[in-house]
Parts: sequence; structure tokens; C-alpha cells
Amino acid sequence: MEYGRKNKSGYGSGEVAKPKRTGKNRRDQHMTKRGSGEEYRNEYSPAPRREKNYGREQAQEFVRAERFEAAAREDMIEGRNAVIEALKSDRTIEYIMIAKGDTKGSISVVTALAQEKSVVVKYVERAKLDGMSETGAHQGVIAIVTPYTYFSIEDIIMGAKEKEEDPFILVLDEIEDPHNFGSIIRIAEVCGVHGIIIPKRKNVGVTATVYKTSAGATEHIKIAKVTNINVAVDQLKEAGIWVYGADMHGEKYCYDADLKGPVALVIGSEGKGISKLTKSKCDVLVKIPMVGKVNSLNASVACGMISYEILKQRLK
Repeated sequence: MEYGRKNKSGYGSGEVAKPKRTGKNRRDQHMTKRGSGEEYRNEYSPAPRREKNYGREQAQEFVRAERFEAAAREDMIEGRNAVIEALKSDRTIEYIMIAKGDTKGSISVVTALAQEKSVVVKYVERAKLDGMSETGAHQGVIAIVTPYTYFSIEDIIMGAKEKEEDPFILVLDEIEDPHNFGSIIRIAEVCGVHGIIIPKRKNVGVTATVYKTSAGATEHIKIAKVTNINVAVDQLKEAGIWVYGADMHGEKYCYDADLKGPVALVIGSEGKGISKLTKSKCDVLVKIPMVGKVNSLNASVACGMISYEILKQRLK
């Protein structure tokens, strides 16, 4: 229905009021011109709101990450070299599964060591190993073991004393990538590190992926899991150990710092680096010289470069 505009006396003037240019009317005009409301909606309607969907997607991603973390097993070792190292160590192995038909190469070493240690070997379909594998590269063999037994800080320091060496300890501040952690363990083993300290929360534990990435070095390194990294740093300092933090804004280059004697090296997380409080507790912050356009290094790479500097100074 259309209404006439009122004159000053309050009565209609008889003129037909022009329709207001509302969104609805503009839409109707476009629909008339184009002949299709669907075409109008496609071209003229605003983009659909995605805030709620985006939030849901984020929540689903978070749940998937939580499930993955919860599913990470600490009672499984994958890969030929990793299983061989486990068999050579004192690790308790429940049984070993080998893909049917795999008998050549290092698999024969696995079976020989298993027979020597009286470990049960089960031959299964490769599809079963594929379904169990976390790494996607089991190489036809998976060992089911007792979960990794973590050590204490005292165990690490005592281990150094038994070797009559100054303690060399790594402190990891929220390393969440299992490949990074596995690489750090491997670096630690070849650089003479006596132990690694990790937090209970926001840090990957000794999972199958970590074990395989370390190439079995996990069996030769003491790893302590603590409730609070900052308390652990204070404990190291009380034991007479100098604490160095790897930071791109450090006070000294790693080769200029005196890294001899009892040393602990703090390595920060992949994205955030060392937390502010932990950084403030370090005696010295050291950096690595960089001239490229990339302003940061992978946590395991940075750990390797500074650890080798510590080893070099110890060997002089």
C-alpha cells in the first residue's frame, strides 16, 4: 500500500509518495532488472559471515591436536636402528612385531638380538604395522616396550660425577615438535651431554617419533621431567652449574662466552623462544652469528651449534 504525504493541515494532498530507497526496494529493482533473486544474492548480497564457522574450525583443530598428543605412545619403538639400540640397552621389551616376508638386511640383526635377549618376536601383516605406526616409517619392525622411565635432576648430576666430568645439561623450554626433540637428543648424545631436563606440560615426551628421530640415542641419555622449569634452573644454580640461555638477542656470541666447567644450556620453544621468567634466571644469554635474511634458527639446529661450541671448548 502507498500513502499520500500529509499537508500542513494534516490531510492528504493526493500526491503519491515516492517510495523510500530502502535496501528491500533496491533489491526488488535489481531482481526486476535481472529477473532472478538468486542472481541478486550472488552479486549484491554481502559475503556470508564466517566468524562462527571459523571458531568452530579452530576448536576442531585444537581437539585434533589434543587427541594426537594424548595418542602419542611412550611404549612403542619404530624403525630398525631404533629397535636395535633398544635391544642393545637394558630397556625392557615386551615383544617385537616384524612384517611378514621381511628377513633381509638389518632385520636379521633384530631377530638375532631378540633371540639373544629372549624377546618374543611376532610376525604380522604389514598393514597392521602401518595402522599402529606414528612415524609412518616403521621399516617393517615395531617393538612394544615398557614406557620410558624418567630420571631426576640428581640422577643427571650424579651421572656426571661418576664419569668424573663437569656436568653438561640441556634444559628445554616447551619443545613441542617430536622431530625437534628427537634431533636434540641425538645431538646431546654425540656432544657428551649428561642429561636433558623437560617440563611436564607443553613439552613432548619420549614418544615413538622422538625415539626414531633420535636414532636410538634416547637409550644413552638421562631425561628428567620436572613440574617447573624455573625451579629446576634454580636447583642447577645451587649445585654450582652456570646456566646459559640461547637467545638471538644475547649479550655474547657463543664462541666468545666461557663455556667451560659445569654448564646448563637452555633452549626455547620453536615459536616463542625462552620464556621471559626463565630468560631472567639465566646467568648469560648467548647468540649465534647470522648474516642471512632469516632471523631465527630451528631449535635443534641452534642447540647443535652451541652444543658443539661447548664440546670444542671442553676438548681444548
